[in-house]
Amino acid sequence: MNRVCILLLTFFAASTAFAGGEPVKIKEVVVSATRYEESLASVPANTSIISKEEIRNSTAHTIPDLLREAAGMHVNDIAGNKRNLTVDMRGFGETAPLNTLVLVDGRPVNQADLSGTDWSQIPLDRVQKIEIVRGGRGSVMYGDNAGGGVINIITKEGEGLKAGAGAAAGSYDTYKGNVYFSNSTDNVTFAVDGRYLNANGYRDNSDTEARDIGGNVKYYISDLLRLNFSTGYHKDNTGLPGALKDSDFASGASRTNTVNPLDYADVEDYYFKGGPELYFWKDSFVKLDASYRKRNSLSFASFVGGSFTGGTEIITTSFSPQALLRNRIGEAENSLTLGYDYQKAKEDIENNSSYSGLAYIDLEKKSEGYYAHDELRLFDKVILSGGYRHDRTRMRFRPSTPSETTMDEDLYTAGINIHFYKQSYTYASYSRSFRNPVLDELFNFISNTIDTSLIPQTADNYEIGLRHYFNDDTYAQVNVFRIDTSNEILYNPAGGSFGFGANENLDGKTRRDGVEFSFGVKPVEQVRVNGSYTYLDASVKGGQYVDKDIPNVPSHKATLNSVFSPGHGFTVALNGVYIGKRQFISDFTNSFPEQEDYLVVNSKIQYQWKKVTVYLDLNNITNEEYSEFGTLSLFSFPVEKAVYPSPKFNMLFGVSVEI
Repeated sequence: MNRVCILLLTFFAASTAFAGGEPVKIKEVVVSATRYEESLASVPANTSIISKEEIRNSTAHTIPDLLREAAGMHVNDIAGNKRNLTVDMRGFGETAPLNTLVLVDGRPVNQADLSGTDWSQIPLDRVQKIEIVRGGRGSVMYGDNAGGGVINIITKEGEGLKAGAGAAAGSYDTYKGNVYFSNSTDNVTFAVDGRYLNANGYRDNSDTEARDIGGNVKYYISDLLRLNFSTGYHKDNTGLPGALKDSDFASGASRTNTVNPLDYADVEDYYFKGGPELYFWKDSFVKLDASYRKRNSLSFASFVGGSFTGGTEIITTSFSPQALLRNRIGEAENSLTLGYDYQKAKEDIENNSSYSGLAYIDLEKKSEGYYAHDELRLFDKVILSGGYRHDRTRMRFRPSTPSETTMDEDLYTAGINIHFYKQSYTYASYSRSFRNPVLDELFNFISNTIDTSLIPQTADNYEIGLRHYFNDDTYAQVNVFRIDTSNEILYNPAGGSFGFGANENLDGKTRRDGVEFSFGVKPVEQVRVNGSYTYLDASVKGGQYVDKDIPNVPSHKATLNSVFSPGHGFTVALNGVYIGKRQFISDFTNSFPEQEDYLVVNSKIQYQWKKVTVYLDLNNITNEEYSEFGTLSLFSFPVEKAVYPSPKFNMLFGVSVEI
C-alpha cells in the first residue's frame, strides 16, 4: 500500500507543476470485436485503444512495454532484455501466452506451439494504434486462444509523402536506428520502414541484435474495390541468461550474473498478408484475406548434467473470407457478419539432447471455423449483439502412435449496450470461450506418443460495466467480470506417471473474479492524466489444488500516467506501474512465500523543433530492485525459488528527423 501512495503523490505533484495533453476522443472505432469498424460504445466489453499520440509520448520500447499501462494487463520481461515477454489478460498466469489472442492487422500471430506470441515480430516503430478487447467475446469471431482477450496491432499506412530517420543510444550499450518512407496518390498508398537494434542487456548473456523491415500497400481500383497487402521480416540473435536460484545468490551471484553463459535463441521470421475488399449496398462488403508465415528458430539450453539444441521451422498459411451485410429491420439498423477461417500450421522439429540423442519430428495442426455475428441497433440507444461459432481442429504427429486427434467446439456470445447520457453507456455480456492444447502439449517428445486424454478447456465469461463521460475531456470506466473455466490446461508439476510433471487438464474448476477501473482527466488546459486499478482473485475451486491461488497472478495492479506540455515544443511524460504480490510460477500448492511487489516509475522528456524531435527516456527512475518473473526450480533438490532480475535505472537518448 505504501508503494501505491508514493505513486499517487508523485503524480499529484507532477500534475500540478506542468500543463498539456490531448482531449479524449470519444468516437474512436475498433475492429477487433467484430472484424469491422465500429465505435467503442457498441462493444459490450471492456475495450480500449492506445493511440498514435499515446505511443509517441510513452517511454515504451516494445508493444508489451506499452501494454503494461493498460487495465487488466500483467506483463513479464522474462530475461530483462525486451526479447522474451509475456502478456497476461485477466489472470491466466503461466499459460497467459496461450490465452491471449494477438492479431497484426487482423492476422492471428499466436504460434501452434508453446512459444505463443513473438512480440519482437512487430517493432513499436511500425504501430499506428493498438486495440484491446478484454474477455472471451473474441472466441466467436476468431476461435482459439482468445479466452483472456484480443489484442489487435494496427500497423502504419501511407499518409502522403513522408520520409524520416531516427537514432538512439543508451544504457547497457544500447544502439538503435530506424528509417521510413511513405506516399499516397489518388489510388495507391504505401508505407515502408526498417529498424536495427543492438544491446548488451542488463545481465550477462542477455545481449540481442535484431533487424526488421516491413510495409503496407493499399490499391484502390475503384470506389468499390480495394486490394490490401502487408509484409514484415524479422531476424534476431539473443542470449538467454536464465533464472538465478536462491542458492546461486547464496554462492555470491549478483543480479546481473548468469549461470547459463552459452544459452541462446536465434530467430528468422517473415510473413505476407493480402486480399481484395469489395464494397456494395449500404456499406456492406466482402473481404478475402490470405496469409503466409515462415518462422525458423534455433536455440541452445544447458542444464544439470547435459544440454539441449532445438531447431524448429513452422509454416503457417491461412484463408479468411468474411462478409458484412448491413440493412434495416423496420427502424432498426442491423449488421450481420458471416465468415470462415482456415489455418494450417506445419512444424518440423530437429532436437538434439545429451540424454535422448537426435530426433526428427513432424507436427501439423489444421483448424476450421464457421461463424455468424449479428448486431441490432434500436432507437440509437440500445444495441443488441450475439454470435455463434463452430470450430474444428485436426492435429497429426509423426512419428507417433496414435498419429492424430480431432477436437470440436461450439461457442456463443450475447451482449447489450445502453446509451444513457450523451456518449456514456453501460453494457453486459456473456460468452463461451475455449483453448485447444497446442502441439507440444499433446506430444510427448520422449515416448513419441500423443496424450489423447488431453481435451480443450472451456470457459463461461460474464461481464458488466459502465463508461461515463463527464465532459469531452473526462471519463471513468468500471468493469466487473467472472471467468469460470473447466478442464484448464496447464503444466502440473505433480502430474505424470513418474512425478516429473505433465501437461494436464486441471481436475478442479478455476474461477477469476475481477474489477477493472480506469479514468482519464484533463484538469487544466495543458495536462492530461489517466490511470487504472485492477483487482483480481484467481483461484482453483476443486481437485488437488482446491482454494489455492493461481501462480503469477497479482491481486492488485495500479497505473498512473501524465503528459504535460509546458509549451515551446516541450513535452514531459511520467508513468508508473504497481504490481502486487503473487505466487511463483509452478507453486500451485502455494507452499513458498509470495514474490515481492514492486513499483516502477518512468519518465520521458521530449522537445520538438520543426521536423526534428529529441527525447530522453528515464526508466525505473527510483532505481527499484525487483524481478518481474519468478518460478520454482523444479529440478533442483530440494526445490527452490528462482527469479529473473529486472533492470535497475537506465536511460535512452534519441533523435528523429522527418524529411
